[in-house]
Amino acid sequence: MKLLDGKLIADQIKTEIAKEVKETYLDKGLNPPHLAAVLVGEDPASMTYVASKERSCREVGFISSIYRYPSAVTEEKLLEVIDFLNADPEIDGFIVQVPLPKHISEQRIIERIDFRKDVDGFHPVNLGKMVLNLPCFLPATPMGIITLLDRYNIDAEGRNCVVLGRSHNVGTPVSILLSRKAKPGNGTVTLCHSYTKDIKAVSATADILVVAMGKLGFVTADMVKQGAVVVDVGIHRVPSLETKSGFKLKGDVRFDEVAGKCSYITPVPGGVGLMTIVSLLQNTLKAAKKEVF
Repeated sequence: MKLLDGKLIADQIKTEIAKEVKETYLDKGLNPPHLAAVLVGEDPASMTYVASKERSCREVGFISSIYRYPSAVTEEKLLEVIDFLNADPEIDGFIVQVPLPKHISEQRIIERIDFRKDVDGFHPVNLGKMVLNLPCFLPATPMGIITLLDRYNIDAEGRNCVVLGRSHNVGTPVSILLSRKAKPGNGTVTLCHSYTKDIKAVSATADILVVAMGKLGFVTADMVKQGAVVVDVGIHRVPSLETKSGFKLKGDVRFDEVAGKCSYITPVPGGVGLMTIVSLLQNTLKAAKKEVF
C-alpha cells in the first residue's frame, strides 16, 4: 500500500506556481494574480478553509482578499458584491464560500459570477465546457483528484472506476473527468448514489474508487477490491481526547481496515483537501493569464 500524499504533491505544485509568479509577474514589476473570497457567517469549517486559502496565496505570491459578511446579509446585497467583483479589473478570480445561509439561493449566486472569474468551477458555463473538454475552470476538488492520480502516474484508461456520491461539486464532475477522452481519463465509470442497488457489490468492482458520500466511515473492507486505488473525499470532525483541538479528522473510508487491500489510498487529513486548495491556485493563475474566455 502506498499513500497518495496530497501534501507532497500540493507542495510541489505550489513551488511551480511560485516560480511562475516570480518570473512572469514580480520580476517584471507586474501585479501578481489576485484571488478574492466572499465569506458569509461564521461557520468554523468555512472560516478554516478560507484562512487556509489565504495562507496558500501568500506562499505562492498571490494577492488575497476576503470579503466578510454576517449570516443575516441579504441575497440582494450579496449579488451586489458579486457584481462589484465581476467588474473589478484588479481581481482575477473569486469564490463565494459555501454553504450559504438558507435564505440565500446558492444557484442564483453561482450563476451571477462571471464564468471567467469562477475559479471554483461551479458556473454552468464552466461545467458545460468541462463536459465538452473545452478550456474552462474545473471544479477544484475533482481537479485535485485528477491531478493527484496524474502525478502518481495512475491511469484510468480501460479500468473500472466507481464514484460513490453524485454531488454537483464533486461526484458528478469527477465521474465525467475519469470517463472523458483525456489523460488520466478514458475509464469505464459507474456513478453510485442513494438509489443504487447493492452499492457494496458495485464498489467492490472498482479498480479506482472515489468516495464522496459525506458519510463517516461508509466504505468498509468488503467494499474494496484487492489492489484498488481509493480516493477518500470525505472529511469529518470526530471528538477525540488525544488531540489539543479536541477532535480528529476522519474520512468516508475506514482507513485502518481498508488500507491493507489498496495499491494506493489517500489519507484524511493530508489527501484531497490540500489538492482542492492548490487546484484553486492553479485556476487563479489560469484566470490571470486569461486562458478561459
